[in-house]
Amino acid sequence: MVATCLGLLWGLLQGVRHAIEPDHLAAVSTLVAQRRGERPATAYAAAWGAGHAAVLLAVGGGLFLLRARLPGRVAAGFELCVALVLVLLGSRALRGSLRAVRPDASPRPAHPGSRAAAGQPLLVGCVHGLAGSGAVAAVVGAQMPSAVAGLAYLVLYGGGAALGMAMLAGAAGVPLAWLLRTRRGFPALLATTGSVSLVLGIAWGWSAARPALLP
Repeated sequence: MVATCLGLLWGLLQGVRHAIEPDHLAAVSTLVAQRRGERPATAYAAAWGAGHAAVLLAVGGGLFLLRARLPGRVAAGFELCVALVLVLLGSRALRGSLRAVRPDASPRPAHPGSRAAAGQPLLVGCVHGLAGSGAVAAVVGAQMPSAVAGLAYLVLYGGGAALGMAMLAGAAGVPLAWLLRTRRGFPALLATTGSVSLVLGIAWGWSAARPALLP
């Protein structure tokens, strides 16, 4: 019983740590930077966390209950999806930074009710959940003694990732809000987050595709 409780606590802590992995930070920060004044950073983090946790529980939980492993090609395909999302987000942020520095550029109006804006972090979180589900299911299968404990581990892991991302977003919310209100700060932030996301996406995609491309 003690070992199971410690395992569940470890799952929560691992989820928090999982939130600060480079691909997650790059995606969420790029999304936040592109939505000037529209929603607080914590709202994007919460939406990302909800999508990530839901898919992780669905796919990872299914693999765990079936005692199955995700095929290597499928796992690589999920990783490529993450890379594609990072490249798309980065490219869009860079285009936005170029538009923002034009002499005739005016602040973009906010659209708090935009369904597309609300759904983007959720969708990105779902993609990240897919990419991590196979590895987490394998860890759960090796550590947890029962199906109930395994599913609880996955719930805590997903919740920990959402909590970690929300804490980071909350800590960065004040400086981000100030920066986004400045004329030069907004395009600079877009350029920085977009460049990081684009470079990381290309590197991530190459890493995922390399085993299939090289003999």
